Amino acid sequence: MQRRHHAISLQQAAQESPTFARLSDLVRASSERLQAIGPLLPAPLRQSVQAGPIEDGCWCLLVSSNAVAAKLRQLVPALQAHLKQQGLGVTSVRIKVQNRQP
Repeated sequence: MQRRHHAISLQQAAQESPTFARLSDLVRASSERLQAIGPLLPAPLRQSVQAGPIEDGCWCLLVSSNAVAAKLRQLVPALQAHLKQQGLGVTSVRIKVQNRQP
């Protein structure tokens, strides 16, 4: 491995490493999906939903509470249909409540 004597950007480092490049692609794909469904989410819930990982066609949405998760589960069929229509389809959407740290 060649040692560098100058700083490089995180984006450049990610592009030069196959592992980081793949991770960067997954983060971008997840963010694109969240942006695509944003208009379908009720305004009060938007701040409570974050893009999570995509693994084997399953996209995870991270939410702040059980109440948000319950409402989002009702919207999953519409969200999946919208993603498919936008060419961003996934095989399933999983909702996960994030643990809050004190």
